[in-house]
Amino acid sequence: MKCLVINLENVRCTWNSQGTPDVNYNFSSWFKAENERSCAEYLTDNGTNIGCKRPYTKLQRFYPFYTTLRYGRETYLKEHDLKGKVMLNPPTNLTVKNGSDFNLWFYWNQTDKHCVEYQVRVRINNGSWEFSPVYLGQSFCQNLPSSTARYELQVRSRIEHSCGESEVWSDWSEPVVWGFNNTTDTNKGHEAMPVWTAVLYVAAAITLLLLVMILLHNERIKIILIPPLPKPVLNSSDVEDWFHFSKGLIKEGFNANFSERACTVREYQPVSRSDSNSSDSSVLTTTTDQTDCSIAIAVNEPEDTSAPFYTHVIASEEGQQVSA
Repeated sequence: MKCLVINLENVRCTWNSQGTPDVNYNFSSWFKAENERSCAEYLTDNGTNIGCKRPYTKLQRFYPFYTTLRYGRETYLKEHDLKGKVMLNPPTNLTVKNGSDFNLWFYWNQTDKHCVEYQVRVRINNGSWEFSPVYLGQSFCQNLPSSTARYELQVRSRIEHSCGESEVWSDWSEPVVWGFNNTTDTNKGHEAMPVWTAVLYVAAAITLLLLVMILLHNERIKIILIPPLPKPVLNSSDVEDWFHFSKGLIKEGFNANFSERACTVREYQPVSRSDSNSSDSSVLTTTTDQTDCSIAIAVNEPEDTSAPFYTHVIASEEGQQVSA
């Protein structure tokens, strides 16, 4: 035996959960502090009683409810708690609208709007259903829908917690569809998205064209946005015009045609007195051939004025010896 309060209007009890019975049972029921009453309206299947529908008032669902089934000498008595057994009718008149915020809005109606909560399920392109959290209200927003997708939505309802939460959801509503292969009366909303998309594309193209025209005709903006690159031009044959002369350096003193004869650099190292006294007859000479250069520098050595060697420029091109 299973009893439900249908849409807060009547109580419906059925006893065919395991199949249609072989005999017709007689049904009677009563709420607490009420007299037993026989069924006034049976539900039948091929002439066999499978359920009963009886009147009901809203507050009675919080009272204990009793039922009996009788056939001959057989009697089955059962007590029911109907507080959490309320089954509402599914929402009706589902509509869809493409909002000015570019979101997709779904709306529906409910017979009794008081103390009702809803759950929505949506699927895209006939994929799997996605369920929303349970919430109050009679609208649902699908954020930024794709104009190339097909959206299908259904909603169901039940009594919410503040009014004695029901354990039973209503059946799912009839689906409403928006998008490609649309078979509902929501073609108006379907056509709105491509129109808005076209308007956005046209506005973007016009804006880009205006910016290009402004850039081409306004030289000042063009210079700010695209600064010109300097082009080096040799207007003077003097190479010194290419350089920036710092303070203290006279430009006239720079001679681009300066040349100097190559010289030979020799390097020697002083010998200590103790070594020179030990051998009076010996003469220590140190000769290091260096590459001819115009400036006397030490090869492969850092410039250090404290280094213990000296450079000497030999005037003649033939090698000479320097004795210490």
